[in-house]
Amino acid sequence: MERKMEENMRDVDTGSEAGGEDALVGNVNKLMVTPPGYTGVPRKGHLVFDACFESGNLGRVDYISEFEFDLFIRPDTCNPRFRVWFNFTVENVRETQRVIFNIVNFSKTKSLYRDGMSPVVKSTSRPKWQRLPTKNVYYYRCPDHRRNYVMSFAFCFDREDDVYQFAYCYPYTYTRLQHYLDSLERRNLDYLQREQLGLSVQQRRLDLLTITSPAQQNPEKVKKLVVLTARVHPGESPASFICQGVIDFLVSQHPVAQTLRDHVIFKIVPMLNPDGVYLGNYRCSLMGFDLNRHWQEPSPWAHPTLHAVKQLIVQLSQDPVGLEFYIDVHAHSTMMNGFMYGNVFEEEERVQRQAVFPRLLCHNAPDFSFSNTSFNRDVVKAGTGRRFLGGLLDDTSYCYTLEVSFYSYMAAGSTSPVPYTEDTFPSDMKLGRNVARTFLDYYRHNNFIDDKPQIPNHINSMEVLSQGRQGNGNWNGRTSGGERGAERKNHSIIGEY
Repeated sequence: MERKMEENMRDVDTGSEAGGEDALVGNVNKLMVTPPGYTGVPRKGHLVFDACFESGNLGRVDYISEFEFDLFIRPDTCNPRFRVWFNFTVENVRETQRVIFNIVNFSKTKSLYRDGMSPVVKSTSRPKWQRLPTKNVYYYRCPDHRRNYVMSFAFCFDREDDVYQFAYCYPYTYTRLQHYLDSLERRNLDYLQREQLGLSVQQRRLDLLTITSPAQQNPEKVKKLVVLTARVHPGESPASFICQGVIDFLVSQHPVAQTLRDHVIFKIVPMLNPDGVYLGNYRCSLMGFDLNRHWQEPSPWAHPTLHAVKQLIVQLSQDPVGLEFYIDVHAHSTMMNGFMYGNVFEEEERVQRQAVFPRLLCHNAPDFSFSNTSFNRDVVKAGTGRRFLGGLLDDTSYCYTLEVSFYSYMAAGSTSPVPYTEDTFPSDMKLGRNVARTFLDYYRHNNFIDDKPQIPNHINSMEVLSQGRQGNGNWNGRTSGGERGAERKNHSIIGEY
């Protein structure tokens, strides 16, 4: 009996050992890693690891040799199941010091690391994030870790006074969002309103943005209502870049944005899980909940941000204007491109109508794949925003999950993936901009918007509706063409290993 209880207490999902990963409850804090038994004065090259900062995550470091270290991701708070996101710094390095870091306790086996993805790095003197060369990254089953998957990367430190930072993907923190929203508020735009919709468990702001032209400009004009949310899963930082791309475009003076503001009310919640983001979790809130499985009955004390957003959406759905679109923005760790998930309905005409928006987006965005877009009603997704609201709202509403790859997209005619860089992904945020533009195409094709800004008619709405379902709830399409952005020259932090 005692042996059975001992086996049940072990984290069989991770293959962790007693006193190992199960004991990881906090981040390393200025941890100097020296050889076993070393008692002398610390030297240059005795690496100092730290993850005690916003969105940081590193739970443990094991010294293997002078050149190799095993790194353990700290599990999400109150939930040991999820270990994907990492974000940590290294200092006290020796110039030309070469190391291999092994991330040894991922909770997922499938990963874009199999397809060429690599971690990102920056340093004190070179604050621009860069991806490590693919040739220096290895993803494999490791016999030393119960054949769990390990991601190893080789790196050569080149400046002794620099602090180096490594992360799973480009971080987008709660503080960064607050600075961004503060800067928007200071612009005093009459078509932008920011309000505090609620507070998280740790009393962080849940922000709501409303973007639309003031009612007094067109008091008689009927408007459509669109709701966007992002970062319900805190480690999915690309979702924040996409969301900011949508916001930046909608508040701009572009003629498309001005037309949209005249005809549409946009309600945007840019960070649904601010505690999880701040803590450096991958999927869960402070209390260990995957919020995107609790839409049916969110608790006001355990899931306060989700509870507040659900109340808002239910209220908006009862408004005479009517809620037409709900889009929840995520990032995907195993697939390339941007794509969407939609719902399955019995009425064929409603199914066809639901396919229109992703088809239009495919023609606007070179990094969006309609062939990866699918419509399903998986039981495990029943508590998600897309599934729950798809059943709550009426048949004139459309609910989607918008996914963007953590790593790359396949351009038309290309045989190799195009990695997102700090320019093409976080800075330009083109997919976010193109999502916003697609709303204009959609409403023009449905004759809700009559005026025609100087943009092409990308696709005829009748063509969209005439292309039927194929296969088991999936839709066939192809990504439109696009050119790879020119890379900016800068002093690289990446040297030859």
